[in-house]
Amino acid sequence: MASIHKRASAKRDLIEHYVYLAENAGIETAERFLVNVEKSFSELSRHPEMGSPLDLRSPKLAGLRKWQVSGFERMLIFYLPRSGGVSILRVLHAAQDWWSLLGIL
Repeated sequence: MASIHKRASAKRDLIEHYVYLAENAGIETAERFLVNVEKSFSELSRHPEMGSPLDLRSPKLAGLRKWQVSGFERMLIFYLPRSGGVSILRVLHAAQDWWSLLGIL
């Protein structure tokens, strides 16, 4: 079975998005978001090359890819393919300044 490692920053992102969605779109939407995120993580762990590669200069982020959360296309998963799975770095809304949040700038 492929592994999914969520970094602390990704876990914080998920909590923040859940709270925001629960307060602004309802608890059902927030719950559906979490279910869809986990499905997307699982799919990525089985097929880590399916996300779009980002061409970055930072050696520590070499291989970084992004993928959309199923059903929440404005929510982006930033991850690194790893042997036997993926490492999830962040889950960010497309409108956020994700270049800065990823430490790319």
